Amino acid sequence: MDRTISLFSAEATGPGLADLAGLLCCQGQITGFGRTAARLTVVVEQAWRARVLARECRGRGADAQVAVADCGRPQVRTSFRVDLLGLADRWLRPGCTGPAEQDSGKAVPGGFRLSGAMLRMWALAAGRPEPGGYLLGLDPMAPLMHEELAAALAPLGVQARLLGPKAEAPGLRVTGRRRLDGLLELIGEAPAGAEDVWPELPPVGERRPVRTEGEPRRAGREESPLQYLLEAVG
Repeated sequence: MDRTISLFSAEATGPGLADLAGLLCCQGQITGFGRTAARLTVVVEQAWRARVLARECRGRGADAQVAVADCGRPQVRTSFRVDLLGLADRWLRPGCTGPAEQDSGKAVPGGFRLSGAMLRMWALAAGRPEPGGYLLGLDPMAPLMHEELAAALAPLGVQARLLGPKAEAPGLRVTGRRRLDGLLELIGEAPAGAEDVWPELPPVGERRPVRTEGEPRRAGREESPLQYLLEAVG
């Protein structure tokens, strides 16, 4: 299906190092080495994510290698690079040089504006479809960033809801056909190997129960026509 490319989409501009900020929106970590260089590291759940992310990083001028993290999961890691110092300066809190124990040391930069290209990297590292929506993972070691990142999505027309405290891991949930279509427009086509975790539009006319976070499913519970209309248009 032909799409009109948004000015904010990943396809509107060429890839660049600034796109790697999308990895810091989720579990990616940045570590500074004095005032000379910085390294970006992302631990992911599946090996294919690491391979795809390494390829995407290389396409943005940052050589990245796939390795195994201390926890045993796949990771992508760049070398210490002078051109990543800007990311470290913007995303690390004053006095922090990188993650330590359960603190990532990160903070959303003042005036941060999320782009489709950053969102694409975020989806590759920590995005997955779920019934009726799409989930963008967040960094459990940076809880103060979560609401700010939800707010950063809104100007792109992709309102998202922060998962409740009972969720297994922090994340932002995007629901509604209109929002999911906007998300797809922003992040572009799935790269080879990532098709299974790319957003999917719910079928037109699909009726789904509407329930609040943490509410158990109830047999036979159906939404009203008004609720369905609101869900369908996002």
